Amino acid sequence: MQVSDYDYLLPEAAIAQSAIEPRDASRLLDTTTMRDLVFSDVGSLLDPGDAIVVNTTKVRAARLRGRRPTGGASEVLLLRRVDDERWEAMLRPAKKLPAGTVVECDGCSVTVLTDAVEGIATVTIDGSDQEAAIAAAGSLPLPPYFHGSLDTEDRYQTVFADRIGSAAAPTAALHFTDELVSALETQGIGFIDVELEVGLDTFRPMDDGDVAGHRIHTERIVVSEDAAERVNLVRQSGGRIVAVGTTVTRTLESATDDAGTVHAFDGPTDLFITPGYDFRCVDALITNFHAPRTTLLVLISAILGPRWRDVYETALERGYRFLSFGDAMWIEVNR
Repeated sequence: MQVSDYDYLLPEAAIAQSAIEPRDASRLLDTTTMRDLVFSDVGSLLDPGDAIVVNTTKVRAARLRGRRPTGGASEVLLLRRVDDERWEAMLRPAKKLPAGTVVECDGCSVTVLTDAVEGIATVTIDGSDQEAAIAAAGSLPLPPYFHGSLDTEDRYQTVFADRIGSAAAPTAALHFTDELVSALETQGIGFIDVELEVGLDTFRPMDDGDVAGHRIHTERIVVSEDAAERVNLVRQSGGRIVAVGTTVTRTLESATDDAGTVHAFDGPTDLFITPGYDFRCVDALITNFHAPRTTLLVLISAILGPRWRDVYETALERGYRFLSFGDAMWIEVNR
């Protein structure tokens, strides 16, 4: 498989530049029947006893803008914690921010500890409470292809967002409202929480070459004992596990053994799901339409097979909105 196999023409006009209100008024393509639905109708695809698994991570105000010693504008985008003191960050302009540079931001200072490799370096932030400093000085890192505006930054948080930890939102869950969640629970659908701390590398286009040669960065996942038990019980009872987003899919599959049993897990995963992968836990996936040449698109092709291209072409022809604030699709895993 070549990365070029996952290229397609995505017109600029198809990239969503506004957030639909209410959230569940977005469109939903049922890829099994190719029916056009509204997201609030997602319950029609579910049965009592099914469980929806969501990523409860919250987006950190990870974009820090400041000045380097020469006075030039600089940006530090925090991707993940390395430890209590250090962070992995994307620097701009990376070549002008070598190790030892101090970037003065509004309310905090960032010290670059290592020279950047492919724009990524290790940094530290002054102060005893780094999270407080980041919250005060930073802003939410909205996707670079989103040029619109939001009424409030909370629109880039899901209704499930609980613990700060991500550099980007698990966007498939942006379609849910509190009212829709209540309606689905009344229908007999359960909700189960897991975590994956989303890093921007997940969404980066892959370089040319063999897909198998792409190195996906590690991201921290958390599956609690309670979550693992509930997922296993649903599956034993004949219910389906519906993953909301590729982050949840990777989380669940990382925590599932070869016999299909999910275990509690707290640690890193670098699972790269490609065609030929044997899904051990997830029965269906709700996800957005992804950018060309991304690992997310490869994951989708692992479920849909070559038909992913027909699905995407149909969605474009029907005017579906793509990427983070766009519409969604429903995909069933055939075992």
